[in-house]
Amino acid sequence: MTELTHHVDAPAEISGAAARLRQRVREREISPHDVMTVFEAWAGSLAAREMEDIPGLLFLRMWLKRGNLEPIIARELGGNALHGRWTEQGRARCKAFPVGVVGHWPAANVEIQPLLSMTCALLGGNAALVRVPEGLIDITRRLIGKLAQSDPAQRLTSRIFLAAFQHGRQDLHEAMAQAVDGAMIWGGQESVLRVRALPFPHWARIAVFGPRTSAAAMDAGAWNNPDARETWCARIARDVWQFDQQACSSPQVLFLENNTGRDTAPFRSALQQAFASENKAHPRTAIAASLTSAICQARAAWLIQAPARRAVFPMAPDWTLLFGAGSEAPPPTQGKTLTVLEVESLMETVSKFDGGLQTLGLGMADPAKESQLAALAANRGVDRIVKLGRMHTFVPPWDGVDLVRPMVRMVRHVGSTDPTPP
Repeated sequence: MTELTHHVDAPAEISGAAARLRQRVREREISPHDVMTVFEAWAGSLAAREMEDIPGLLFLRMWLKRGNLEPIIARELGGNALHGRWTEQGRARCKAFPVGVVGHWPAANVEIQPLLSMTCALLGGNAALVRVPEGLIDITRRLIGKLAQSDPAQRLTSRIFLAAFQHGRQDLHEAMAQAVDGAMIWGGQESVLRVRALPFPHWARIAVFGPRTSAAAMDAGAWNNPDARETWCARIARDVWQFDQQACSSPQVLFLENNTGRDTAPFRSALQQAFASENKAHPRTAIAASLTSAICQARAAWLIQAPARRAVFPMAPDWTLLFGAGSEAPPPTQGKTLTVLEVESLMETVSKFDGGLQTLGLGMADPAKESQLAALAANRGVDRIVKLGRMHTFVPPWDGVDLVRPMVRMVRHVGSTDPTPP
């Protein structure tokens, strides 16, 4: 089986790999249809029992499905792009071509992100040069091994080089930047700024997915409906549990609209039960000491600062619910710690958003109010407004931009032999 993950120690290893990848792209085109054929086989192989412990695995399998990806290609690149055909546009024709070698700098806090980012470039016919964070090497090797098994003809694996090296190796980061034609950069502010400052070629396409947070909101008709309450709470718990609340799309706070003083005790009880049930179904297997400390401090600080506040949590740091009022949420703790705040008006609360919010998960009973709220949230910088339970659904636009089109060139051809008007 082809080894795709390489421990790199010299810049020449990266520049040499990039040259081979670029030659592969130039020698042989591959259509999105053919890429999806391999992806479908890969998704099937990931159903193996020994892969079940990988966080985000089901998410990755769903993303790789043809039924998920075909509409994305049609929307971003046009219907004829699926099979790599030209599209007629009057006297001209257009077609998507790869930019070449796309470098990927994924964040280290989402286990499947190196491969998620890589798939976006491969769908555009590119090659992928991926920097794998040290803590994700083993998981990435297991996942990419299944791709190698699913691609015996090496249609995709011949276009992939996974480079594992220490975060502090500036010479290797620079070698990557100098060798690529495009880049997809993910992570926190410090990491993003560091990568953006690398010596990329002047023609390189750069797509940045930087540090942001997310929130959830519900109107009274939704959270106070006894017939729908348990379902909404289960959806909230699902969004909190995925990626241990470390993804930009993870809800850190839930705003409950309550302008009539209704008792929220039934909702709090249902949410507590949903968190307990989710924890039983997907228990935490390990936790860093620093996160345990942060969770304990968040619990204590929340209860000490105001006597009217409530908190519900088990003895272990498995999950935490902090209940209060007001539109000012505390700094994110993560680790399945959700702050639930009662507010008089969701419109007023959303009007205070400052552009740092990526996703707003909604549970609404009033469609007209939701439409107004969505328009206001979009105007305040929110890029994704979705139903609760779908906050992590990885489809474009993401952070307000497409995922495949930024890494392709839309080539326009006007034939020289066509008759033209004088």
